[in-house]
Amino acid sequence: MRLIIVSGQSGAGKSVALRVLEDLGYYCVDNLPVDLLDAFLQSVHQGKQNIAVSLDIRNLPQDPTLLLTTIQSVKSSLADDVSILFLDATQETLLKRYSETRRIHPLSLQKHQLTLAQAIDLEKDILVPLKEHADLTIDSTNKSIHALSETIRMRVEGRERKSLVMVFQSFGFKYGLPKDTDFVFDVRFLPNPHWQPELRPQTGLDAPVKAFLEHHPEVMEMKHQLQLFVEYWLPLMEKNNRSYLTVSIGCTGGKHRSVYLTQQIGEYFSQLGHQVQIRHKSLEMEIK
Repeated sequence: MRLIIVSGQSGAGKSVALRVLEDLGYYCVDNLPVDLLDAFLQSVHQGKQNIAVSLDIRNLPQDPTLLLTTIQSVKSSLADDVSILFLDATQETLLKRYSETRRIHPLSLQKHQLTLAQAIDLEKDILVPLKEHADLTIDSTNKSIHALSETIRMRVEGRERKSLVMVFQSFGFKYGLPKDTDFVFDVRFLPNPHWQPELRPQTGLDAPVKAFLEHHPEVMEMKHQLQLFVEYWLPLMEKNNRSYLTVSIGCTGGKHRSVYLTQQIGEYFSQLGHQVQIRHKSLEMEIK
């Protein structure tokens, strides 16, 4: 039996995570009180079905150390795989989601003097110990339900297969750094197709842009060096029982140079037999 404890900020996607886990065959329990967690797990321990339990601000103990003590007790009493999946998002994103759904934040119900922004900040502070002990942390900022579901599915399945999922994503620095990343590489110093009028409307996935970039030795050397860097450290990261590795490559707008390199490097590792996910954050924003 495998246990995943799902937690995170209200509005960050815990319900989406439970639906994904249910589709993956997990028996899911939403909002189980922490003091019942140990007894519940003992009652289902003899079964072979994987379990997912959602814990949120409504059923957490006042003392955060009590929660961590309970989780450590569960991990020590069960010889099976126990992990924490934590869903996060920026305050701006959470404010927007609450505005769209017109729902009331759980802490606003408990403490009527709190504004929505104050409730979000307070919840974030309360959940810090849990987030710090999470095995998987997923930032749902700017992710659609479909994209979030796919991210959760890939990372959970990667842990189940005990193999590392490699995520390569391009981005534009003018939109800010991605929050969910392990390595960031800045390629703004490379020749920029943007200054070629005929290439400007195209992307790093288009043949003319690829031909332009491949004509410059420094671009090809950068691609080679990035591949070497990841290849060199990958065995150690896999040995460390990581479930996923996220490599972000950025240029100014996230349309040409970073897209080309991300696609090429992602395909390279995919051809080597690794589990690979390729994302182009700026291009996804344009589609929306």
